[in-house]
Amino acid sequence: MKAIVAVDNNWGIGRDNDMLISIPDDMRFFVDQTTNKVVVMGRNTLESLPGGRPLKNRTNIVVSRSMDERENVITVRSLEEALKEIKKYDADKVMIIGGDSIYKQFLDYCDECIVTKIQEDFPDVDCYFPNLDEHEDWEIENSTINYNWEGISYNFNWYKNKKVKDIGV
Repeated sequence: MKAIVAVDNNWGIGRDNDMLISIPDDMRFFVDQTTNKVVVMGRNTLESLPGGRPLKNRTNIVVSRSMDERENVITVRSLEEALKEIKKYDADKVMIIGGDSIYKQFLDYCDECIVTKIQEDFPDVDCYFPNLDEHEDWEIENSTINYNWEGISYNFNWYKNKKVKDIGV
């Protein structure tokens, strides 16, 4: 499985249950990378989506101990239950999309992480992604040139996990 995330210079990913910034090209990239795949997220991430609705043209799995069942959402109550559900799908089509606690729980099980690096230091960040540049098990495999949107530089990076944890279940 893979993770996909957009981070700032400090590996910040959000504030007040929202993204730090919405860059149109990054949003299109996210749609391209996740359409017709399985997306795994926490309840807060689901609620932060437009209308609090699941993403179209994807299988939506939400990990939450407290969320009620919802239409077009597979709700699981724990990491173990999520891993059991994920085993039903092709691992290359499973994408972890947030938030921070979900990323931290699933990251060791991911073989790849696609990171949009936004060259900014956003204020008041309250959610962070683990800094893969400082993690000995992760190495950058590929990186695009820098793009620019309204004066903000960003690029897309593919990291490889050298020690993927087996989901086992």
